[in-house]
Amino acid sequence: MTTVNVFAPAKINLTLHVTGQRDDGYHLLDSLVTFASVGDRLSIVSGNALSLTVEGPEAAGVPADFDNLALRAASLIQEDGAALVLEKHLPAASGIGGGSADAAAAWRGMICLNDKAFDTFAQASDAHFKTHLEALTRLGADVPMCIACKPMRARGVGDLLEVVPLPTLYAVLVNPRLPVSTPSVFKALSSKTNPPMPDRLPAFADAAALIDWLGGMRNDLEPAALAVQPAIADVLDVLADQKGCGLARMSGSGATCFGVFDTEASAKDAARKLYHAHPDWWVAGCVLGDQFNAALPKIS
Repeated sequence: MTTVNVFAPAKINLTLHVTGQRDDGYHLLDSLVTFASVGDRLSIVSGNALSLTVEGPEAAGVPADFDNLALRAASLIQEDGAALVLEKHLPAASGIGGGSADAAAAWRGMICLNDKAFDTFAQASDAHFKTHLEALTRLGADVPMCIACKPMRARGVGDLLEVVPLPTLYAVLVNPRLPVSTPSVFKALSSKTNPPMPDRLPAFADAAALIDWLGGMRNDLEPAALAVQPAIADVLDVLADQKGCGLARMSGSGATCFGVFDTEASAKDAARKLYHAHPDWWVAGCVLGDQFNAALPKIS
């Protein structure tokens, strides 16, 4: 019996500029996205019917039916059926693409399961991606950018993707475990027509150059999210106060925030301190960067 294991890394919006809104209500974005070394895990076993089981430390409240994006994404590829087991390590609905990452992982895993060979994955996934781009976008604007798990610039509604080289960053992710409704955040936006990032991004010599540049960019959803859930400000303040933190910012529509640090040691030290000082928060130290190889399906 074939089993495919897939890693679903967290998606982090280093920047998120809201540049407009279409007539159909979708917002136009210009976002610099990267991926974390922490995430959910998915195993897929060939079977007679398509099913999903959700387990793990963050499984509470996560649906196991077709309200789950992973199951819906798997159904785009399904041929002979499969049993999916989703191990949740990322908090749900937290601005780091957990559901979208799971959907992308399920989609990658189902391709690999059906092709029965690791060495055909890249070619097969590219062909399927072109076929399913519209359907993946309908699942969620973040799903297409979570397919390759490479740093990229995402424009339009998240469907115009450009892979960009970025230095590796050492980071701490923090979620205060407080609910933030994405629609309420967008509703609270004071302006929906804001400047995009520069047409051409700099060539970043190192992490310090990237962190310095990010300081001049924005997450336009952050002020709106703070109005909806003021406790996010506490998280940002605590992260910014950690030794070696060069930038503290919210990811996506919140409530997860990230701090990027000058060294791996300072990031690990901050993660350890926050974990013990705030046991009610979700805290994860990680590396931000290209997670393509880590996210490739693996057959066992």
